[in-house]
Amino acid sequence: MAGTWRATAQAGGMLLALLGWVSSCVTTFVPLWKSLNLDLNELEVWTMGLWQVCIAQEEGALECRAHGSFLALPPELRVSRLLMCLSNGLGLLGCLLAAPGLEAWRACENRPRIKQRLLLAGGAAFGMAGTATLVPVSWVAYNTVLDFWDDTIPDIVPRWEFGEATFLGWFAGAFLAAGGLLLACSACSSRMASPPAPAGHQPPATPGPARGHPLHPKNADLVI
Repeated sequence: MAGTWRATAQAGGMLLALLGWVSSCVTTFVPLWKSLNLDLNELEVWTMGLWQVCIAQEEGALECRAHGSFLALPPELRVSRLLMCLSNGLGLLGCLLAAPGLEAWRACENRPRIKQRLLLAGGAAFGMAGTATLVPVSWVAYNTVLDFWDDTIPDIVPRWEFGEATFLGWFAGAFLAAGGLLLACSACSSRMASPPAPAGHQPPATPGPARGHPLHPKNADLVI
């Protein structure tokens, strides 16, 4: 029963983590973190991501322009670039560590402790990747809300709103964290369930005389 639960938890955790990692990679590069609809020209929709700004027109034309300078970006976008790239790297590391630690993986079958450590390390990497995804997405969303309700900006000025990548990033971070937690819990449960190694058994020492070497049979006859 415990083995079935561990196998199910490992499969579910790995699936969630992979889905979250792919979603995080997509969130990093799509220019859909913010969207802007112009009242003066409703045929155009502006979208912005970490790397570029795009203008989508009703005719189907899409024009994108990369951000001019990294230092000219707002602080939240600069930090978000670094954290999202870190999240993608941690997700890849988690895949490489957790895959050999799965019970269904035939590698290191004769070394269960190494498999447990690999699985635990992979779960920790996925958890850190989820945190590195949730922090920048939530920061950008928070600043978007502040700018949207800023009273100092005239009402005629268009306001940025949430883009699709914001929600995708939240789901990606949640999937990465949940998958890493499942993998870590399954690794800890397998460690608790594994029996302790038997202590070395030494054969009992044969009794002998208290002093010196055993007597020769001839000498024993002489003593008698």
